[in-house]
Amino acid sequence: MADNEQQRVVIVTGAFGALGRAVARRFATTGATVGLLDRGSVPPELAREFEAPHILVPGVDLADAESTAKAISSTVDRASRIDVLVNVAGGFRFETLEKGDIATWELMFAMNLKTAVNASKAVLPHLLVHGGSIVNIGAGAAGRAKAGMGAYTASKAGVQRLTEALAEELKDRNITVNCVLPGTIDTPQNRNSMAGADFSRWVAPAAIADVIHFLASDAARAVTGASIRVFGRG
Repeated sequence: MADNEQQRVVIVTGAFGALGRAVARRFATTGATVGLLDRGSVPPELAREFEAPHILVPGVDLADAESTAKAISSTVDRASRIDVLVNVAGGFRFETLEKGDIATWELMFAMNLKTAVNASKAVLPHLLVHGGSIVNIGAGAAGRAKAGMGAYTASKAGVQRLTEALAEELKDRNITVNCVLPGTIDTPQNRNSMAGADFSRWVAPAAIADVIHFLASDAARAVTGASIRVFGRG
């Protein structure tokens, strides 16, 4: 791991969304160089906020191993190293098995689990040089699925098992691997879909970003294989 925050390079996947932006911003404001990877195009306001030395990489299919490896290799080449990977990329679908489509299960596993697998595998050769951290985003709801959330929660439970297995694999190689389990996140999309909810009880993206930043810090060097619930007052 780099000696101080100013020397660190952090890659955030799904970085153009609400949580990804908050995570990228949290590391950037403390001096790290951030590589922001996402499938979408770069929003103009994000391009203005994250100027050089930060690196914005749009059009990355993180569910595809080759696309992911190329994007991460390019980012590392430009930044000279990587110290932290935060796997934010993912998605949500609400669909019962009876009325839904089997393809939804494939989609959820591709978006939520395969993206984390591909990015983690791609960064390993770089992290193994000097150590570092991987932080994955699971889901609080994965602890007990409700109707219509089978595909989503199964894929997010997979993220937790990936975290545990990879932490064991790397625990003697100076790399920590942990997982954050958010409750309902206060995002514009969630507000639109649950207009009658009490938004004040939800957890803010910035609060989740604080926990992620801690897990990637030297203060958390003894923490690996953990899944941390971040629920706000939900």
